[in-house]
Amino acid sequence: MTRQPADHADLEFAIDLARRAGALTLDLFQSNALRVDQKGDGTPVTAADLAAETFIREQLADAYPGDGIVGEEHGELAGTTARTWIVDPIDGTKAFTKGVPLFATLIAMVDEHGPAIGVIHLPGLDETVAAGRGLGATANGEPCRVSDHVGVGGAYVMTSGFSYWPDDALTSLMESPAVLRTWGDAYGYTLVATGRAEAMIDPSANPWDLAPMAVIIPEAGGTFSGFDGYAGPDAWRRGSGMATNGSLHPSLLELWGAG
Repeated sequence: MTRQPADHADLEFAIDLARRAGALTLDLFQSNALRVDQKGDGTPVTAADLAAETFIREQLADAYPGDGIVGEEHGELAGTTARTWIVDPIDGTKAFTKGVPLFATLIAMVDEHGPAIGVIHLPGLDETVAAGRGLGATANGEPCRVSDHVGVGGAYVMTSGFSYWPDDALTSLMESPAVLRTWGDAYGYTLVATGRAEAMIDPSANPWDLAPMAVIIPEAGGTFSGFDGYAGPDAWRRGSGMATNGSLHPSLLELWGAG
């Protein structure tokens, strides 16, 4: 079946929007004026998160008034079209509050055909990885692709942290010959999409953390699924994420019995 390509104009708009929103977050990055509050779930939120998401929502509402919007900080706005934009103004807020430049602005769009647009912008690194369905993936405007590494041995496997891994799965991974690193959140997925790492795994994650990956990783030649191996068009909604260079996917799933 031929996939319906995304509109290149939508992709360019999303890239520009992510970069402009990311610039807003840099105004408070590593600032002594930054105040960190706690949300109801115990996770941090800052004025930079709120300002960036408000800006993104305003720009989307002006450009695509009928589209729905879902964001981490301001909830869901129902639309009248089959399209919904998913927004995370600062993915990696904990890193942001600690002055670590690996946080990201995430923007994605899904339509009646599934995930269509995905953008990861890393303001602190001035790096943008983006993709449109059927349009390929780019890093700062140049085509990018996953690595051609074969086998678990020596493969760089990223995760955002180990505390929320199932014990058996974590033990199996640690006993494997993979090289484990915690360059996590969206930065880990960026490394996979650009061939600098072989896998990024989040056994627990929110939809706004994962929606761009469902476009970017396949368009870069890799595989995106849930932690359980489910790789349907709604995999990004199911509470976990796993991105690999493709060849490594079955082997990793087999480690914890999901293959």
